[in-house]
Amino acid sequence: MSVSAPSDAVVSSPAGDVVDCARRFREHAHVVTDPGGRRLGVVTGPTPRENLVGSLPPLYPEWLGGRVFCEAHGVRFPYVAGEMANGISTTRLVVAMAEAGMLGFFGAAGLEPGEVEDAVRELGEALPGRANWGVNLIHNPGEPALERKIVDVVLRRGVPRVSASAFMDLTPAVVRCATSGLRLDRDGRITRRVRLLAKLSRPEVAEKFLRPAPAALLRSLVDRGELTEEEARLAARVPVAEDVTVEADSGGHTDNRPLAALLPAVLALRDRHVRRHGHPVRVGAAGGLGTPEAVAAAFALGADYVVTGSVNQVAVEAGVSDAAKRMLSEVDVADVAMAPAADMFELGVRLQVARRGTLFAARAARLYEAYRDHAGLHALPGATTAKLEREVFRMPLAQVWELTREFWRHRDPAQLERAERDPKHRMALVFRWYLGNSSRWAITGDPDRRTDYQLWCGPALGAFNRWVAGSFLAEPDNRTVVQIALNLLEGAAVATRAHQLRTHGVAVPAAAAVFRPVRLA
Repeated sequence: MSVSAPSDAVVSSPAGDVVDCARRFREHAHVVTDPGGRRLGVVTGPTPRENLVGSLPPLYPEWLGGRVFCEAHGVRFPYVAGEMANGISTTRLVVAMAEAGMLGFFGAAGLEPGEVEDAVRELGEALPGRANWGVNLIHNPGEPALERKIVDVVLRRGVPRVSASAFMDLTPAVVRCATSGLRLDRDGRITRRVRLLAKLSRPEVAEKFLRPAPAALLRSLVDRGELTEEEARLAARVPVAEDVTVEADSGGHTDNRPLAALLPAVLALRDRHVRRHGHPVRVGAAGGLGTPEAVAAAFALGADYVVTGSVNQVAVEAGVSDAAKRMLSEVDVADVAMAPAADMFELGVRLQVARRGTLFAARAARLYEAYRDHAGLHALPGATTAKLEREVFRMPLAQVWELTREFWRHRDPAQLERAERDPKHRMALVFRWYLGNSSRWAITGDPDRRTDYQLWCGPALGAFNRWVAGSFLAEPDNRTVVQIALNLLEGAAVATRAHQLRTHGVAVPAAAAVFRPVRLA
């Protein structure tokens, strides 16, 4: 065994040996000493007969998270490509993930029920017999009927997995989605028709999904004929969700919480509820996961699985324009900002977007300030109206209202009825026209609206861009969602092995935890 320069202190093998050992994580690693027992080194291969301090078994990316998660969802890897709204997480992306032994969700938020149903039909035909795919159900407090319609599609079409996001409380729709089809198998165990993964960023919201649905809510679903008495009885015995995704500082809807603070808090809540109800719940991590080190850290914190989002927008399968992908590829860790959310505009809810190359965040903030400070469009100062028409809408507000009215006439006429009674709601609908279209301009690549692109992403994308710089993943055509996933997992295994060696007393150089993207199969 080669060792470093003589010393009375415990030292490692030469740096190159440790780096090589970390990269060969699929082999046994052995920590050994010199004959005097004063120096530590590391070797791989057969177990040494002498001077052995301890051995590390082979490590695999498949084993980084909770094996129960993989078994429950029929996947090889504890890795999920999360939903991105307006179909940015395309059916093509979901199929690629499923075929690679991972889980992917179609970005149903923002789409009409008919569009979601078409996507579900396509996925069902492309993935017959597979259960490792799903769609998104996003909370929409302004349009509860839309939630119900998406759940109708999920249940009618037999969607196996649903990612519920942005919920602040349980709604009849999400409870119906989670509990419809509950039954007992031959062994007396409760089985589900749909497995719900609840994405959340607050412990108080986690509480709601970690315990059974409230009896009053279940009773109301039974009374409306949306659940059977037997389904409600079984629902009272199981948590609403068997998988809870802790969403930290992410793109889109986020509370900007640090994962290292939020995940342990939810894990502790999970453990308390499991002791009380006896039904296991798996906990995953999302938000800020753009590098192997970040993924390894999430698993080290106790995550059963990880969910990526921002980084998948630059994948070839993502449903955004090439112009938008080029802009996203230039984002650095600080090139993000918070902006008003279209779907929860009146509530003041904000989401995280790219700031570099686009003025969307600043313009959207200006709209919310005008909404907050005035009673309606009629109350806006003339100078404010002129500036909004010139710089944001590029047309008179009266024309924007006509376009808005036509949209809601088809989608939800009740919104127009309310707007006729409430000038402030009418103003909100007009302002939401810009917020809603800004994401679609990025999807279609409208060159005249490039400075208005709404691109959902968090700091993770900037970290990802730094990590892949100069590698084969720097080339847009190489950025498949599967290559991104496999490289993040491979690198996380390298970082995990390096940390294992460090905890065994080996002096590990920083280079041992560094992994550069390579083509993986």
